[in-house]
Amino acid sequence: MAEQENVTLIQKIYAAFSSGDIQTILNNVGPNAEWINHGPAAVPYMGNFTGRIPAFFQAIGDSTTEAKVIPDRFIAQGDTVVAIARYTAKVRSTGAKIDTPVAHIFTIRGGKVTSWIGFGDSAAVLAAHTGTAASATR
Repeated sequence: MAEQENVTLIQKIYAAFSSGDIQTILNNVGPNAEWINHGPAAVPYMGNFTGRIPAFFQAIGDSTTEAKVIPDRFIAQGDTVVAIARYTAKVRSTGAKIDTPVAHIFTIRGGKVTSWIGFGDSAAVLAAHTGTAASATR
C-alpha cells in the first residue's frame, strides 16, 4: 500500500473513532495486531491490549464520553504512519475533561493495521480519571 493510502486508512480510523463506529476500526485491524497504549494501569484503556482490542475500546466507552482523536499531522514512511494529534474526552466518574497531545504509531500491512502504539500525556489523563486535578486540560 502506498504511503498516502496508509494515511487515508488512518484518517478513516480516526473518523470512525470520533463517531463511535468501533466496528469500522476493528474491520481495518489485522487479527493478530499489536495494540499498546502506554501509561498507568489505573487508566482503564492504558496497557497492552494485544489479543483483546475490543476491550480497549470498551474501556474507553465505559470510562469516558465524547472521546475524540483530532489529528494535526501525519508522517508516513513505508508501512509506518505516525499521527500527531490531540485526545479529548470527558471522564464519566469525575467529570474532568481531557485535552492532551498524543502520538500514535501505526504499522499497516496488506491494507490493515498490524500494530498501534500510543503515547500521550498520561499524567494528565490519570489526573482526570482519579480526580486529582481541578482540570486536566491545557
